[in-house]
Amino acid sequence: MALSNSQYDAIMREYGKQQIENRHLQEERRAQVYKAVPAVRELEAEIAGRSVACARKLLEGDQSALDKLRADLQDLKEQKALLIRAAGFPDDYLEPHYRCPDCCDTGYVDGKKCHCFLQAQMKLLYAQSNLETVLDRENFSNLSFSYYDDSELIPQIGMTNARYMRQVVGWCSDFVRDFGKKHDNLLFTGSTGVGKTFLTNCIARELMDKYYSVIYLSASDLFEVFSRNKFDYQPEDDMKDMYRYILDCDLLIIDDLGTELNNSFTSSQLFYCINERMNMKRSTIISTNLSLAMLRDSYTDRVTSRIMSGYTIIPLYGGDIRLLKS
Repeated sequence: MALSNSQYDAIMREYGKQQIENRHLQEERRAQVYKAVPAVRELEAEIAGRSVACARKLLEGDQSALDKLRADLQDLKEQKALLIRAAGFPDDYLEPHYRCPDCCDTGYVDGKKCHCFLQAQMKLLYAQSNLETVLDRENFSNLSFSYYDDSELIPQIGMTNARYMRQVVGWCSDFVRDFGKKHDNLLFTGSTGVGKTFLTNCIARELMDKYYSVIYLSASDLFEVFSRNKFDYQPEDDMKDMYRYILDCDLLIIDDLGTELNNSFTSSQLFYCINERMNMKRSTIISTNLSLAMLRDSYTDRVTSRIMSGYTIIPLYGGDIRLLKS
């Protein structure tokens, strides 16, 4: 999911626009303060003048000028803060206000892409991929219970599948509603075509509309990223970004767990991924055709134990809905 040069430039242009807007809004706030408290302008001019004078003295070799400047500036800044506060303005009213304080709206922190850049990157890639089209079709608004049987009770749950799915959708809605307050994880199990992917797409659409960062990967693609990041001698920056984003995004969706080539590497990487995200309070949704017993057989006990202790397990029942729709 690498960015092309034009895509990168588009994101950086947005940062440039944000920086211009930040400066414009800061100047508006400054003009407002100057109008209400003219003495603030005088104090700022005094601060600037003393700084210039100190710089001249330092160039002339007077090293003591810096200590005196610090004391003078501290006094002037305290006077300025008192005037601003007395006029009813917040203490930081004249400071730059950033959409992302971590990178100050530059997109980079210590030479690395900021989390907000990665989020913008994923949104752009999603918008220009076919996933956006998929989510336009597969969302709560288009979910129909008519494909679920409402006549026979399912012995495991003691209710019809249609009634049970209404309950499941309620749980999914609760997950979306509480997403910013809770850090829950979901595991959807069930045979092919029972609605696991549809439900994860419904959740993804709702959260992306709320500007949360969501990444959706099949299990095979997920472990491909992990493999290339670990075994490539010099993994590309985009692959490093992808690996980092898998761990950092607000919601990670792992689709069709169990369809990948399973070995000790995939088991260890799966444990690291789900454990790291739980420790960072990042939510994850996993869908799989495997039962809990099959998960235990396919992966290590610690993987299964971590999932069972940290995930809400939601089994789905019924036949292949895609056959009913065709």
